[in-house]
Amino acid sequence: MTAKKDDIPRLTFTGYLLDTHALIWMAWEPEKLSEEVIAILSNPRNRLYYSPASIQEIAIKLDLGKPDFGFDPVALTEGLEDAGYIELVIRSRHAYGIRDLPEDMHKDPFDRLLVAQAKEENLNLITNDEKIIKYCSDYIKIIRCC
Repeated sequence: MTAKKDDIPRLTFTGYLLDTHALIWMAWEPEKLSEEVIAILSNPRNRLYYSPASIQEIAIKLDLGKPDFGFDPVALTEGLEDAGYIELVIRSRHAYGIRDLPEDMHKDPFDRLLVAQAKEENLNLITNDEKIIKYCSDYIKIIRCC
């Protein structure tokens, strides 16, 4: 007897893109994350993504020699890969998707790219950025990280 297409159970996954602060806190200061975000990150049915834009932002801040910024982008990337996070490749549609962002959102190029990626890929964005939360909540699904 052959199973009908409708009889086959389907796995459902929800995708989440972590912004740069959420990645840093997840890796080095998890106590800053909300219980909701910890539950999301712990649920094996969720697909967790990070953007190379966040890794670039961390590398730039590290190279600037900021005294209070000592996060290692290589260690973070290796830890994310080991934990099964998915690198969300930056595509052209993400880059030109920046043009469609809400007008009042700030001009930080890293945050703008992350929002465009979340929109284009239909991902929930985990962030604590007040401007993104204020101006993009009607544009994409946002989860406040702390």
